[in-house]
Amino acid sequence: MKKTPPIREPKADKASVRRHNLSLVLRTVHDAGETTRAAVAARVGLTRAAVSSLVEQLMEQGFLVESGKTFSGQAGRPGTVLKPAGTGPAGLGVEINVDYVSVCVVDLAGTDRVRVAEPLDNRAAEPAEVLARAAGLAAKALRSAAERELRPTGVRLALPGLVSYGTVQQAPNLGWNRVPADKLFGEALAGRWPGQAELPVTSDNEANAAALAELWFGALGDVRSFLYLTGEIGVGGAIVVDGELLRGAHGFAGEIGHLPVDADGPLCRCGSRGCLEQYAGQSALLRAAGAAGVEELARAADAGEPRAVAAVEEAGRMLGLALSGAVNLLDPEAVVLGGIYPRLMPRLGPAVDAELARRVVSGLWTPAAGRLRPASPATPASRGAAAFVMRQVLDDPLAYTP
Repeated sequence: MKKTPPIREPKADKASVRRHNLSLVLRTVHDAGETTRAAVAARVGLTRAAVSSLVEQLMEQGFLVESGKTFSGQAGRPGTVLKPAGTGPAGLGVEINVDYVSVCVVDLAGTDRVRVAEPLDNRAAEPAEVLARAAGLAAKALRSAAERELRPTGVRLALPGLVSYGTVQQAPNLGWNRVPADKLFGEALAGRWPGQAELPVTSDNEANAAALAELWFGALGDVRSFLYLTGEIGVGGAIVVDGELLRGAHGFAGEIGHLPVDADGPLCRCGSRGCLEQYAGQSALLRAAGAAGVEELARAADAGEPRAVAAVEEAGRMLGLALSGAVNLLDPEAVVLGGIYPRLMPRLGPAVDAELARRVVSGLWTPAAGRLRPASPATPASRGAAAFVMRQVLDDPLAYTP
């Protein structure tokens, strides 16, 4: 029997090779922040003439700009500094959480150029109403972006639940089930911003977006594999391995807030009992401490008020219990706590660390190791979502030419 020959990829032509090289050069300048043609050529392995041609095209299309001269200290002419343009392509990130909406616009360098937020109780509202409110706030941010000569190329939503192909399959704390979030948001935004074209809308889990923001803009240094937890009304989680999100078979990996820590514990909105967020989520913490808000709780815990201290330390113990299983399973370099947790770290951190030190079998986890870290204040989920849009531009700039 004659064997069927394997399907081969089509040979790359000159146009596709140039398209690839435009992305390569743009990403190299982006990662460096500021660099020169000579440094780019040395980095990517292309000739200086080829890099200069690519740079000229990227400048003509508004992706790169020149900025002064740089002196190497060696003989020869100084090089012209290249950097990503501060005008032109921009990404819009919209975080919709249980009690607020946050919107961020970033430029090609990933710089946070516009940020607006509004406290909103989204639990009692219909999904379409919540998404329409968020679209109104996004339109406000887009108007500010237009004044800065920024041109949005897309929107990414960061949502608290199981998100798949533009649909929120389940968001227990919002009461959402099978909500077509991308479609509803896109319809609500249409005609409300200064541009003419319809913006493409995509979505992801908000903890994933926050973890990417921490990876790209945080203070992790060389750490490329970590667990990220965000404490809000519930508890969300994300897993980053070697600089990439670990999404799982269906895109739902990281839902640590619904990991049971007590099989006979209180009923959770997800339908299970004893989930982590029933002990370490914002609502559970405030209820246990008898506090009206996170700042009141933090002040009381800092002052040593017994009920507040007990609530925060118990939450830390339960976080450590859940995290120890995840750390034993995944062996991350660090655990990063975001959301409300950084404000509570003086009391929360030692309780989490103590539980991890007791339960992580590798022996690598000790309070002195510094593996437990608060999230950077510069890494909200909305910024991670907006920067994700810009990463798509970096991957194929020709697809986003004006």
